[in-house]
Amino acid sequence: MTLAFLLGLFLVGLAVALLGRAASLSRTRTAALLEQIPTYGFNRAAAQTERSNVVRMAADAIATRLGGLATGRLADEAALRQKLLAAGLYRMTPRRLTGYRFLAGAGLPVLWLWSASQLGVAPVLLVGGLVLAVVLGWFAPLSIVSRRGRYRFAEIEQELPELIDLLVVTVEAGLGFNGSMQVAAERFRGPLGEELRLTVQEQRMGLSSGEALRNLGARCDTPGVRSFVRAVVQGESLGVSIGQIMRNLAVEMRKRRRQSAEERAQRAPIKILFPLIFMIFPAMFVILLAPAVFTLLDAFRG
Repeated sequence: MTLAFLLGLFLVGLAVALLGRAASLSRTRTAALLEQIPTYGFNRAAAQTERSNVVRMAADAIATRLGGLATGRLADEAALRQKLLAAGLYRMTPRRLTGYRFLAGAGLPVLWLWSASQLGVAPVLLVGGLVLAVVLGWFAPLSIVSRRGRYRFAEIEQELPELIDLLVVTVEAGLGFNGSMQVAAERFRGPLGEELRLTVQEQRMGLSSGEALRNLGARCDTPGVRSFVRAVVQGESLGVSIGQIMRNLAVEMRKRRRQSAEERAQRAPIKILFPLIFMIFPAMFVILLAPAVFTLLDAFRG
Protein backbone atom coordinates (compact mmCIF):
# COMPACT_ATOMS: atom_id res chain seq x y z
CA MET A 1 0.00 0.00 0.00
CA THR A 2 2.83 2.37 0.89
CA LEU A 3 4.60 1.57 -2.38
CA ALA A 4 1.47 2.30 -4.41
CA PHE A 5 1.05 5.59 -2.54
CA LEU A 6 4.66 6.64 -3.25
CA LEU A 7 4.31 5.70 -6.91
CA GLY A 8 1.07 7.67 -7.20
CA LEU A 9 2.71 10.66 -5.52
CA PHE A 10 5.60 10.50 -7.97
CA LEU A 11 3.26 10.36 -10.97
CA VAL A 12 1.18 13.28 -9.65
CA GLY A 13 4.33 15.38 -9.23
CA LEU A 14 5.44 14.51 -12.74
CA ALA A 15 2.02 15.47 -14.14
CA VAL A 16 2.14 18.84 -12.33
CA ALA A 17 5.62 19.50 -13.74
CA LEU A 18 4.46 18.69 -17.28
CA LEU A 19 1.39 20.92 -16.92
CA GLY A 20 3.57 23.79 -15.72
CA ARG A 21 5.90 23.24 -18.65
CA ALA A 22 2.97 23.25 -21.08
CA ALA A 23 1.64 26.49 -19.55
CA SER A 24 4.93 28.24 -20.28
CA LEU A 25 5.15 26.79 -23.80
CA SER A 26 4.58 30.09 -25.60
CA ARG A 27 7.48 31.77 -23.80
CA THR A 28 9.62 28.70 -24.40
CA ARG A 29 8.90 28.81 -28.12
CA THR A 30 9.83 32.48 -28.24
CA ALA A 31 13.11 31.76 -26.49
CA ALA A 32 13.72 28.86 -28.85
CA LEU A 33 13.21 31.08 -31.87
CA LEU A 34 15.66 33.59 -30.44
CA GLU A 35 18.19 30.82 -29.86
CA GLN A 36 17.97 29.84 -33.54
CA ILE A 37 19.36 33.19 -34.67
CA PRO A 38 23.06 32.36 -34.05
CA THR A 39 22.70 29.00 -35.85
CA TYR A 40 20.47 30.21 -38.69
CA GLY A 41 21.04 28.21 -41.82
CA PHE A 42 22.48 25.14 -40.09
CA ASN A 43 20.08 22.21 -39.50
CA ARG A 44 17.09 24.43 -38.64
CA ALA A 45 14.52 21.80 -39.60
CA ALA A 46 15.93 19.29 -37.11
CA ALA A 47 15.94 21.93 -34.37
CA GLN A 48 12.31 22.89 -35.03
CA THR A 49 11.26 19.22 -35.07
CA GLU A 50 13.03 18.56 -31.79
CA ARG A 51 11.59 21.58 -29.99
CA SER A 52 8.05 20.90 -31.15
CA ASN A 53 7.82 17.89 -28.84
CA VAL A 54 6.56 19.20 -25.49
CA VAL A 55 7.28 16.03 -23.54
CA ARG A 56 10.84 15.85 -24.80
CA MET A 57 11.39 19.52 -24.02
CA ALA A 58 10.20 18.98 -20.46
CA ALA A 59 12.38 15.88 -20.07
CA ASP A 60 15.39 17.75 -21.48
CA ALA A 61 14.83 20.66 -19.10
CA ILE A 62 14.51 18.38 -16.07
CA ALA A 63 17.56 16.34 -17.11
CA THR A 64 19.65 19.47 -17.69
CA ARG A 65 18.79 20.83 -14.25
CA LEU A 66 19.55 17.53 -12.55
CA GLY A 67 22.79 17.17 -14.47
CA GLY A 68 23.87 20.70 -13.59
CA LEU A 69 23.77 19.77 -9.91
CA ALA A 70 26.11 16.81 -10.21
CA THR A 71 28.19 17.02 -13.40
CA GLY A 72 31.23 18.49 -11.67
CA ARG A 73 31.01 16.12 -8.69
CA LEU A 74 30.05 12.74 -10.12
CA ALA A 75 31.16 13.04 -13.74
CA ASP A 76 33.91 14.71 -15.75
CA GLU A 77 32.26 17.17 -18.12
CA ALA A 78 35.17 17.22 -20.60
CA ALA A 79 35.24 13.41 -20.84
CA LEU A 80 31.47 13.26 -21.31
CA ARG A 81 31.63 15.90 -24.04
CA GLN A 82 34.29 13.89 -25.86
CA LYS A 83 32.13 10.76 -25.70
CA LEU A 84 29.12 12.67 -27.02
CA LEU A 85 31.14 14.10 -29.92
CA ALA A 86 32.46 10.63 -30.71
CA ALA A 87 28.90 9.31 -30.81
CA GLY A 88 27.74 12.17 -33.06
CA LEU A 89 25.35 13.59 -30.44
CA TYR A 90 26.22 17.23 -31.06
CA ARG A 91 23.03 18.62 -29.49
CA MET A 92 23.31 16.59 -26.30
CA THR A 93 25.20 18.36 -23.51
CA PRO A 94 27.16 16.57 -20.75
CA ARG A 95 24.81 17.97 -18.11
CA ARG A 96 21.76 16.67 -19.95
CA LEU A 97 23.35 13.24 -20.30
CA THR A 98 24.12 13.17 -16.58
CA GLY A 99 20.54 14.21 -15.86
CA TYR A 100 19.19 11.37 -17.98
CA ARG A 101 21.45 9.00 -16.06
CA PHE A 102 19.83 10.25 -12.86
CA LEU A 103 16.35 9.84 -14.32
CA ALA A 104 17.14 6.31 -15.52
CA GLY A 105 18.73 5.46 -12.18
CA ALA A 106 15.56 6.59 -10.39
CA GLY A 107 12.96 5.43 -12.93
CA LEU A 108 14.11 1.82 -13.35
CA PRO A 109 13.97 1.07 -9.60
CA VAL A 110 10.47 2.58 -9.38
CA LEU A 111 9.37 0.45 -12.33
CA TRP A 112 10.92 -2.63 -10.74
CA LEU A 113 9.23 -1.95 -7.41
CA TRP A 114 5.87 -1.58 -9.10
CA SER A 115 6.36 -4.79 -11.12
CA ALA A 116 7.58 -6.70 -8.07
CA SER A 117 4.62 -5.54 -5.99
CA GLN A 118 2.24 -6.73 -8.68
CA LEU A 119 3.95 -10.11 -9.10
CA GLY A 120 4.61 -10.77 -5.41
CA VAL A 121 8.37 -11.25 -5.69
CA ALA A 122 10.34 -12.58 -2.70
CA PRO A 123 12.09 -9.95 -0.53
CA VAL A 124 15.61 -11.16 -1.37
CA LEU A 125 14.90 -11.02 -5.09
CA LEU A 126 13.21 -7.64 -4.61
CA VAL A 127 16.30 -6.11 -2.99
CA GLY A 128 18.67 -7.69 -5.51
CA GLY A 129 16.59 -6.47 -8.44
CA LEU A 130 16.41 -3.00 -6.90
CA VAL A 131 20.20 -2.75 -6.65
CA LEU A 132 20.59 -4.09 -10.18
CA ALA A 133 18.04 -1.59 -11.51
CA VAL A 134 19.88 1.33 -9.88
CA VAL A 135 23.24 0.23 -11.32
CA LEU A 136 21.76 -0.49 -14.74
CA GLY A 137 19.90 2.82 -14.89
CA TRP A 138 23.03 4.79 -13.99
CA PHE A 139 25.49 3.06 -16.33
CA ALA A 140 23.24 2.10 -19.27
CA PRO A 141 22.99 5.58 -20.93
CA LEU A 142 26.76 6.08 -20.83
CA SER A 143 27.31 2.56 -22.12
CA ILE A 144 24.94 3.19 -25.04
CA VAL A 145 26.77 6.42 -25.92
CA SER A 146 30.18 4.70 -25.74
CA ARG A 147 28.99 1.78 -27.85
CA ARG A 148 27.58 4.14 -30.48
CA GLY A 149 30.90 6.00 -30.55
CA ARG A 150 32.87 2.78 -31.09
CA TYR A 151 30.65 1.67 -33.98
CA ARG A 152 30.85 5.16 -35.45
CA PHE A 153 34.65 5.19 -35.29
CA ALA A 154 34.81 1.74 -36.88
CA GLU A 155 32.63 2.93 -39.77
CA ILE A 156 34.78 6.04 -40.24
CA GLU A 157 37.94 3.90 -40.34
CA GLN A 158 36.29 1.61 -42.89
CA GLU A 159 35.40 4.46 -45.26
CA LEU A 160 38.59 6.49 -44.86
CA PRO A 161 40.53 4.88 -47.80
CA GLU A 162 37.66 5.73 -50.17
CA LEU A 163 37.78 9.33 -48.95
CA ILE A 164 41.51 9.54 -49.62
CA ASP A 165 41.04 8.06 -53.11
CA LEU A 166 38.42 10.71 -53.88
CA LEU A 167 40.71 13.45 -52.59
CA VAL A 168 43.56 12.15 -54.79
CA VAL A 169 41.36 12.18 -57.90
CA THR A 170 39.93 15.66 -57.28
CA VAL A 171 43.27 17.23 -56.27
CA GLU A 172 45.06 15.84 -59.32
CA ALA A 173 42.15 17.00 -61.49
CA GLY A 174 42.94 20.61 -60.52
CA LEU A 175 40.83 21.32 -57.44
CA GLY A 176 42.34 22.76 -54.30
CA PHE A 177 42.27 20.79 -51.08
CA ASN A 178 39.36 22.80 -49.63
CA GLY A 179 37.35 22.28 -52.82
CA SER A 180 38.13 18.56 -52.69
CA MET A 181 36.87 18.44 -49.10
CA GLN A 182 33.61 20.10 -50.16
CA VAL A 183 33.13 17.57 -52.96
CA ALA A 184 33.82 14.71 -50.54
CA ALA A 185 31.38 16.17 -47.99
CA GLU A 186 28.65 16.16 -50.64
CA ARG A 187 29.39 12.62 -51.80
CA PHE A 188 29.81 10.75 -48.51
CA ARG A 189 26.98 9.75 -46.19
CA GLY A 190 26.99 8.35 -42.70
CA PRO A 191 29.37 9.34 -39.88
CA LEU A 192 32.26 10.26 -42.17
CA GLY A 193 30.02 12.50 -44.26
CA GLU A 194 28.71 14.22 -41.11
CA GLU A 195 32.24 14.94 -39.90
CA LEU A 196 33.34 16.22 -43.31
CA ARG A 197 30.34 18.55 -43.56
CA LEU A 198 31.07 19.86 -40.08
CA THR A 199 34.70 20.45 -41.05
CA VAL A 200 33.67 22.31 -44.21
CA GLN A 201 31.19 24.37 -42.15
CA GLU A 202 33.99 25.38 -39.77
CA GLN A 203 36.12 26.47 -42.72
CA ARG A 204 33.26 28.60 -44.04
CA MET A 205 32.93 30.22 -40.62
CA GLY A 206 36.53 31.45 -40.79
CA LEU A 207 38.75 28.70 -39.46
CA SER A 208 41.80 27.73 -41.46
CA SER A 209 41.97 24.29 -43.02
CA GLY A 210 44.61 23.23 -40.49
CA GLU A 211 42.47 24.25 -37.51
CA ALA A 212 39.38 22.59 -38.98
CA LEU A 213 41.33 19.38 -39.57
CA ARG A 214 42.70 19.44 -36.02
CA ASN A 215 39.14 19.76 -34.74
CA LEU A 216 38.23 16.78 -36.93
CA GLY A 217 41.06 14.80 -35.35
CA ALA A 218 39.92 15.83 -31.85
CA ARG A 219 36.34 14.67 -32.55
CA CYS A 220 37.37 11.42 -34.27
CA ASP A 221 40.33 10.16 -32.29
CA THR A 222 41.16 7.10 -34.41
CA PRO A 223 44.52 6.02 -35.86
CA GLY A 224 43.42 6.57 -39.43
CA VAL A 225 42.02 10.05 -38.87
CA ARG A 226 45.10 11.03 -36.84
CA SER A 227 47.38 9.92 -39.69
CA PHE A 228 45.23 11.75 -42.24
CA VAL A 229 45.19 15.02 -40.28
CA ARG A 230 48.89 14.85 -39.47
CA ALA A 231 49.86 14.17 -43.10
CA VAL A 232 47.73 16.98 -44.53
CA VAL A 233 48.81 19.57 -41.94
CA GLN A 234 52.48 18.72 -42.32
CA GLY A 235 52.19 18.66 -46.11
CA GLU A 236 50.62 22.12 -46.19
CA SER A 237 53.20 23.56 -43.77
CA LEU A 238 56.15 22.06 -45.71
CA GLY A 239 54.76 22.75 -49.18
CA VAL A 240 54.73 19.09 -50.26
CA SER A 241 52.36 17.92 -52.99
CA ILE A 242 49.02 16.96 -51.45
CA GLY A 243 48.36 14.43 -54.22
CA GLN A 244 51.49 12.41 -53.47
CA ILE A 245 50.79 12.54 -49.74
CA MET A 246 47.28 11.25 -50.32
CA ARG A 247 48.53 8.39 -52.50
CA ASN A 248 51.01 7.23 -49.86
CA LEU A 249 48.36 7.62 -47.18
CA ALA A 250 45.84 5.55 -49.17
CA VAL A 251 48.34 2.67 -49.41
CA GLU A 252 48.98 2.87 -45.67
CA MET A 253 45.25 2.95 -44.87
CA ARG A 254 44.55 -0.14 -46.95
CA LYS A 255 47.41 -2.01 -45.31
CA ARG A 256 46.01 -1.06 -41.91
CA ARG A 257 42.52 -2.17 -42.89
CA ARG A 258 43.87 -5.50 -44.15
CA GLN A 259 45.79 -6.03 -40.92
CA SER A 260 42.69 -5.22 -38.90
CA ALA A 261 40.68 -7.77 -40.90
CA GLU A 262 43.38 -10.42 -40.37
CA GLU A 263 43.41 -9.67 -36.63
CA ARG A 264 39.63 -10.11 -36.41
CA ALA A 265 39.90 -13.36 -38.37
CA GLN A 266 42.51 -14.69 -35.92
CA ARG A 267 40.26 -13.85 -32.97
CA ALA A 268 37.30 -15.72 -34.49
CA PRO A 269 38.39 -19.26 -33.33
CA ILE A 270 38.73 -18.06 -29.74
CA LYS A 271 35.32 -16.40 -29.81
CA ILE A 272 33.64 -19.49 -31.24
CA LEU A 273 35.24 -21.75 -28.61
CA PHE A 274 32.64 -21.07 -25.90
CA PRO A 275 29.49 -21.79 -27.99
CA LEU A 276 31.27 -24.76 -29.55
CA ILE A 277 32.07 -26.43 -26.20
CA PHE A 278 28.94 -25.55 -24.24
CA MET A 279 26.26 -25.56 -26.96
CA ILE A 280 27.28 -27.59 -30.03
CA PHE A 281 29.36 -30.42 -28.55
CA PRO A 282 26.73 -31.46 -25.92
CA ALA A 283 24.04 -31.73 -28.60
CA MET A 284 26.39 -33.77 -30.82
CA PHE A 285 27.30 -36.08 -27.93
CA VAL A 286 23.64 -36.62 -27.09
CA ILE A 287 22.80 -37.50 -30.68
CA LEU A 288 25.83 -39.73 -31.28
CA LEU A 289 26.27 -41.44 -27.91
CA ALA A 290 22.68 -41.78 -26.67
CA PRO A 291 21.82 -44.78 -28.92
CA ALA A 292 25.00 -46.59 -27.84
CA VAL A 293 24.30 -45.89 -24.16
CA PHE A 294 20.74 -47.20 -24.43
CA THR A 295 21.97 -50.32 -26.26
CA LEU A 296 24.53 -51.02 -23.52
CA LEU A 297 21.91 -50.54 -20.80
CA ASP A 298 19.55 -52.96 -22.53
CA ALA A 299 22.37 -55.49 -22.88
CA PHE A 300 23.27 -55.28 -19.18
CA ARG A 301 19.63 -55.64 -18.18
CA GLY A 302 19.13 -58.65 -20.43
